[in-house]
Amino acid sequence: MYSVNVPVPGRVREVADALYPELVGFETVREDHSCLLKRLGDADHVTQLQHRTHRALEGAPAVEARITGVDYFADPPLGSAPVVYLAVESPGLEQLHDRLTETFGVVEGLEGNDYVPHVTLARGGDEATAKRLADREIDSIRWTVGELEFWDGTYKLPVSRVSLPS
Repeated sequence: MYSVNVPVPGRVREVADALYPELVGFETVREDHSCLLKRLGDADHVTQLQHRTHRALEGAPAVEARITGVDYFADPPLGSAPVVYLAVESPGLEQLHDRLTETFGVVEGLEGNDYVPHVTLARGGDEATAKRLADREIDSIRWTVGELEFWDGTYKLPVSRVSLPS
């Protein structure tokens, strides 16, 4: 599965790292952090997906994003629950997501109107711990999203990047 992800600055990774000791009881804890923008699906040639993505994002500007706190999905549509994450506020990312869904379609329950920009920290733990983490205050972090990355979910590696403005 290929996707387009939003790289996050080191300050966001530092917050995730500071929360790590409180996440160790979860089934999985993310060590690499980014914000999923759009699932693209599978392809024989990633260059086809990249070309379609570049066309969909043509003229798209760099956008602002902000981490607003810790939250969780109690009942995610896929995978184990709960999912603890850093909440991302960004109308610009939502607009980029909309542009990509026009080209690639929507994964029901996860994208389109159901899309929630976030940076996953952990999943599959105790809901009381998730609630406690969500009550925790963290400093807001703002950054400019000046590039996106194509992500290969099979190998869990970035394949290439696309600059904004595109």
